[in-house]
Amino acid sequence: MNDKALIARVIARGDQHAFATLVRQHQNGVRHFLRRLTAGDHAQADDLAQEVFLRAYKSLKSFRAEASFSSWLHSIAYRSFLNEQRKSHHHNEVAGDALPFMPGPSSTVDSDIMVERLMRHLSVPERTCLTLSLSAGMSHQEIVAITDLPLGTVKSHIARGKQKLIDIVSAPQNKQEVAS
Repeated sequence: MNDKALIARVIARGDQHAFATLVRQHQNGVRHFLRRLTAGDHAQADDLAQEVFLRAYKSLKSFRAEASFSSWLHSIAYRSFLNEQRKSHHHNEVAGDALPFMPGPSSTVDSDIMVERLMRHLSVPERTCLTLSLSAGMSHQEIVAITDLPLGTVKSHIARGKQKLIDIVSAPQNKQEVAS
């Protein structure tokens, strides 16, 4: 059953099984997005994901199908993350200039850990735009709708974020680790 049909069932009948299906279909994408935003803090990302789906359930009647349900959830996730940042005054600063590059990850878990560590070097807007673009596969227009940033700013954050990651991985100390 597609998202629109499931949403209609939840709104019309309060069908909790339909909402559970929506959660199952979208939870991995939302959690992945939040893990990138939190720079790998899985506990915080999971707490935020739970909050996202609770908020989504409570405001499902206000969902307008102008954007996809996934975009709407990512928008709620982004706002929840920003609210949490404001509450905790936690800034994802990383001590040190560069993170050692870990060549040849042996598994997806290793790869995810490496990406999360690298993402700590990006500002929150860069991390957000890059994650939505590359990991969630969203268009620039969808990212604009989620973040309320101008299109040019979204494009700049994506380009700048990519360049920072390239610079980190290409840093001389990282090249030495790759060679050894």
